[in-house]
Amino acid sequence: MKILLFGKRGQVGWELQRSLAPLGTVIALDHEGDGPLCGSFTDLAGLAACVRAVAPDVIVNAAAHTAVDKAESEPQLAGTLNALAPGVLAEEASRLGAWLVHYSTDYVFAGSGEKPWQECDATAPLSVYGKTKLAGEQAVAAACTKHLIFRTSWVYAARGNNFARTMLRLASERDQLKVIADQIGAPTGAELLADVTAHAIRSAWQQPALAGLYHLVAGGETSWHGYARHVIDFARQAGEAIRVAPTAIEAVPSSAYPLPAPRPHNSRLDTRKLQAAFDLRLPDWQVGVNRMLVEVLGQ
Repeated sequence: MKILLFGKRGQVGWELQRSLAPLGTVIALDHEGDGPLCGSFTDLAGLAACVRAVAPDVIVNAAAHTAVDKAESEPQLAGTLNALAPGVLAEEASRLGAWLVHYSTDYVFAGSGEKPWQECDATAPLSVYGKTKLAGEQAVAAACTKHLIFRTSWVYAARGNNFARTMLRLASERDQLKVIADQIGAPTGAELLADVTAHAIRSAWQQPALAGLYHLVAGGETSWHGYARHVIDFARQAGEAIRVAPTAIEAVPSSAYPLPAPRPHNSRLDTRKLQAAFDLRLPDWQVGVNRMLVEVLGQ
């Protein structure tokens, strides 16, 4: 199996290079290109030529415009990276008879209510980022029958900056923290996304009827405030120098931190379809976060 991976330097792309390796030959590109192969998502003709040159059996797209607030001021670029480029990949995959794996987001929903979103629920994105990611989903599904689209949320990895690292730094510097408590979701590790992706590709390769759209997040739910408290409590118990007291982590509403792009309050995603289709049990979010914290704190 020959796999063409885009977005190799991102959180998910980095983990995918590991998880996909046992499936066959992985050709991993950054979206800006690598050597003679043009992987730039702003050069759509070059992107198509890249796919034709490699002629993969599977394309995995882990590249995207993920700067949610910045997308509000550059909608054309966000649309190119998140919608037009995935559409090109889908068209080329269809021409080759290849599979296309694509990642999307809970931002395609309005974020209202408290019920976990199902794949069949009506979409209503609030931001440019959400709108362009939804357009990307639609382009992939329309052009390529053999597709796997995974909607996820609150993605983190030990590598690079993330929410946990920020909370640990602030907790060591400040006497008090204010963290948003009215946005609910499930912190989901890039490692989990990559491992499930590899498993799903194996399964879909044997059972093409598994093609489709799936929600993929860790089990359970929390707020950013709950996430922060878990991270800080873990670090305190591990002997880290934590300045903020447990009672000094204040829960605040989203309005306390106004941002250019509105965030969904309800980022819960129902994963029953994925777990049934691929015979999986997704671990609670604390499992992956704890593993990440062990790695981060050990550095």
